[in-house]
Amino acid sequence: MKLYEYGEMNQSRLMSICGLNNVKHKEILDSMVNKQMIERKEEPWGNKTIYKYKISEKGKTLLEEVLQRYEDLFPRDNGDE
Repeated sequence: MKLYEYGEMNQSRLMSICGLNNVKHKEILDSMVNKQMIERKEEPWGNKTIYKYKISEKGKTLLEEVLQRYEDLFPRDNGDE
């Protein structure tokens, strides 16, 4: 499954899928939001706020233009052999 097929997810889930640490890598998410690669939505949860993220159209375009071409050149071994 490709990352953008996951839909909307909270910060912990996104970091877990990417293999990143919440505290150390939050500035990466902030930068991606500022560059409009991902969208962030705030949701109240009791007296806390949960941030949910999803890939933006700009992010999908970048993914398809750059990363998909890389995947085409160097496909992953899915263990089918």
